[in-house]
Amino acid sequence: MPVSIVLFTQDLRLHDNPVLRAALAEAEEVVPLFVLDEGVGATGFAVPNRAAFLADCLADLDAGLRARGGRLVVRRGEAVAETRRLAEETGAAGVHVAAGVSGFAQRREARLREALGGRLRVHDAVLTALAPGAVAPAGKDHYAVFTPYSRAWRQADRRAPVAAPHSVRVPGQVRGVAVPAVRPDSPGLMAGGESEGRRRWGRWSLDGYQEQHDDLAGDGTSRLSPYLHFGCLSAAELVALAERRGGPGAEAFVRQLVWRDFHHQVLAARPDAARADYRPRADRWHRDADELAAWREGRTGYPIVDAGMRQLAAEGWMHNRARLLTASFLAKTLYLDWRAGAAHFLSLLVDGDVANNQLNWQWVAGTGTDTRPNRVLNPLAQARRFDPRGDYVRRWVPELASVAGAAVHRPWLLPERPDYPAPIVGLDEGRFEHGRGR
Repeated sequence: MPVSIVLFTQDLRLHDNPVLRAALAEAEEVVPLFVLDEGVGATGFAVPNRAAFLADCLADLDAGLRARGGRLVVRRGEAVAETRRLAEETGAAGVHVAAGVSGFAQRREARLREALGGRLRVHDAVLTALAPGAVAPAGKDHYAVFTPYSRAWRQADRRAPVAAPHSVRVPGQVRGVAVPAVRPDSPGLMAGGESEGRRRWGRWSLDGYQEQHDDLAGDGTSRLSPYLHFGCLSAAELVALAERRGGPGAEAFVRQLVWRDFHHQVLAARPDAARADYRPRADRWHRDADELAAWREGRTGYPIVDAGMRQLAAEGWMHNRARLLTASFLAKTLYLDWRAGAAHFLSLLVDGDVANNQLNWQWVAGTGTDTRPNRVLNPLAQARRFDPRGDYVRRWVPELASVAGAAVHRPWLLPERPDYPAPIVGLDEGRFEHGRGR
C-alpha cells in the first residue's frame, strides 16, 4: 500500500496545509512526522518558552489528527536522518515538506534532497502568504525596499487556501516518542496550538485595528504572531479572511502580513542577515555589560522601555510598538550592538522568528533594509504618543503604580523619588557620548 510522509516543521496545522493535502493525494496512508531536532539550537525550540508552546502545538495537532483517524508520530534526533530512517521503514514513495527561508532550513532541505532524491517534494507558500522569490525586481533575487515589494505582492497571484482533511490514515506499525513537558521561563506565556490560534482569531475583531494597533495600553493587536511562527495559523488563510472582511482595519492587518512576507523573502535571499549587517555601515558599537544588563532586566530608568522589557519577561511576548522602542533604545541611545538585543529577544519570545526578529532589529539599528539609517525613536516622545496616560507603564512597572497620569514617564521629576532607578544615560548624550556616533 503506498505511503507518504509529511515532515512538519513550522506548519503545525490541519487547515490550509498544502503539504498534508499533497501527501494525502499521493498515497493511501500518510505518516505525519515531527522531529525534535536539537540541531535547531538557540534560535529554535530549545528555548523554554518556545519549547513549552511547541508541546502545546504538537499535542493539539495530534488531537486533530486522531479526530480524523490518524495520529502524529514524533521522533527525536537529527531531522534528515530520522526522516530517511522512517522512509526506509515504511517504503515511503514521497516525503513532503514546506520550504523554509532560514539558513538552517535551506541546509536541511539540501540534505533531505541528497538523502531522498526524487522522493522529496518541497512546497512553497506554506509558511508565508506569498512564496519568497515569487516576485523580484528585474535582475535581482529579492526586494530590498518594502514599498515596491508591497505593490508587487498585491498584484501577484497567490494560492487559494485549502480545506482541512476529513480523514488521515496512518500505518499502524510506525512508532514515535512522547513529547517532554517543558516549564516556560515566562509565567504568563499563552497557550499554543491550532485550536487556540483559531479561537483567538475568532474572538479578535479587525474593527479599529488601524487606530489601535500602536496603543500600548489598549493592547489591540491580534497576538497571533506565535501561531503564525509555528504555523498553527496560515498567513494565506488570514489574508484571504481579512480581505473578505474588508475595511481600514483589515487593510492595516494585511499590511503587517505583507511586512512578514517581505522579511522572509529578504532572509531567503540573504540568510547571512541573521547575523551580519544587511547594509554594513562601519558601526563602532559601544560595549558596556552593565548597560546591557540594565536593559535586559528592565531597569534603564526610562519607564516605557522598562515596561516593554518586563512584559517580555513575564509573557514571552511584547507589543510591537514596545519592541521597536526598546530596540531603538539599545541600538541608538545606548549604541550597543543590535545582535545582543536580538539574541535576548530570541531567548524569550514565543514568536521568536529569525526573519522577523533579526530584520526588524536591523531596521531599527540602521543596518538593514531601511533607507533612513539614522532614525532614532525617542522613548519620551514614544511614551507621550503611544501611552499618553501612562497605563502601560503602571501595568508593568509596579514601583510606579501610584504615580498618576503622564508624570509616570518622568519619575526623576517627581518631588518624592520612588524606589526606581535613575536614567542610565541622558537622551541628549545618547549615542554620541564617548564617540559612539557613526
